[in-house]
Amino acid sequence: MRFFSRGEAPRADRLIVGLGNPGEEYAGTRHNVGFQVANRLAKRLRIEFKSKAADARIAEGTLVTTRIAIARPGTFMNDSGHSVRRLLQRYRLEPKDLVVVYDDIDLPLGKIRIRPSGGPGTHNGMRSIVAEIGSESFPRVRLGIHPEGQRGDLTDHVLSPFEGEEKAKAEDMVMRASEAIEVLLRDGIERAMEKFNRETANAADD
Repeated sequence: MRFFSRGEAPRADRLIVGLGNPGEEYAGTRHNVGFQVANRLAKRLRIEFKSKAADARIAEGTLVTTRIAIARPGTFMNDSGHSVRRLLQRYRLEPKDLVVVYDDIDLPLGKIRIRPSGGPGTHNGMRSIVAEIGSESFPRVRLGIHPEGQRGDLTDHVLSPFEGEEKAKAEDMVMRASEAIEVLLRDGIERAMEKFNRETANAADD
């Protein structure tokens, strides 16, 4: 499937999408760490979310010679794919040019996992994206939000805020994830995987 559309299009080489739910009531929840990374990355690159299009807020800028667009979908998580499909069309990009950043309840809090492709797993936002764009072949950055010592069904837990010592771990993870995406864009996904997948694995062993 091609995502090119006719007419003049905004210019971008890569699209980075952080997943979350819109609205102040969700701002500090575990499910919205994708939004937090998008915000931090934009801050690192000194760009702002000035545009509103394709059911998303968008910040556009350049990293070295790579033109990038960072987006926060305005749809709710379960319908993230609608916005992502329209964003790809807007910038005339293919799925391989996309990077999706999202929370993963199956990873311990603080862990980062970067992969070049793969299935959506149990994440409803990722399921929506794969269903809409018809491809699993795009890089993704998974952010661990599983609270230490918690067992059983954690479905409702993703909508809870970080508490106590978790806040510092979450903030550190958001900072490292934004750096990881910058490395991915500048030096390639292999370099980002080598540095940040190993880094978080070693931290878990300490």
